[in-house]
Amino acid sequence: MCRYIFSLLAISIAMQLHAQEVAKPRKPRIDTVSNKYMPTGLRIGIDALTLIRSKDNSFKGWEVNFDTDLYRYFVTVDYGYWATNQLLGNGRYTNSGNYIRFGADVNFLLKDPDKNMFFLGMRYGISSFSESVEYTNTASYSGFGTNSYSRSNGSLSGHWIEITTGLRVKIVSGFWMGCTARLKFAPVVNGFGQLSPYDMPGYGIVEEAPYWGFNYQLFWRFPFKNK
Repeated sequence: MCRYIFSLLAISIAMQLHAQEVAKPRKPRIDTVSNKYMPTGLRIGIDALTLIRSKDNSFKGWEVNFDTDLYRYFVTVDYGYWATNQLLGNGRYTNSGNYIRFGADVNFLLKDPDKNMFFLGMRYGISSFSESVEYTNTASYSGFGTNSYSRSNGSLSGHWIEITTGLRVKIVSGFWMGCTARLKFAPVVNGFGQLSPYDMPGYGIVEEAPYWGFNYQLFWRFPFKNK
């Protein structure tokens, strides 16, 4: 008798579970492989160090940063303005121009629930700028006095490559802070005349390769709506 009652209960429970499973709406199948590489948000940032440097009369500039995630990879774009005004021993050097960098980073903190980043990446930088130098030359022998000269490059274009590393840390929801170290190399400048290019916006001193750079960035993240 007990075996008969147990069998009836088991059959009844199985039938109820089957009925619930039939009535339960099925969730659409999600392709986890393809969705893994769908971007989930856009980060927009500024470089705080560039703004701090702009308080000095010898430098003016700004830089904005963008990145978006593709699983553990981040597509990045940086755009900025750079102008210098340097006093020389016998004159003055000035330049101004814009630059853009684009590339990708690889995040090595893949399982962090806050999606903090320790990354390695590469960038390709392009710069468009002008520069000029004014200087005086005092003759060492009598009769000629002091003469003033000027040289300029009106329209220059250049490019370089960078290897990058750094951190992105979530402070509060939607707000991030980070730093990026840059090893810049292979600078090339085109379009110059008698004046050899000296300081390329976005890169730095052209004759120094490799050349180090550093940014301290503030980011705001805007998540994409889930479909």
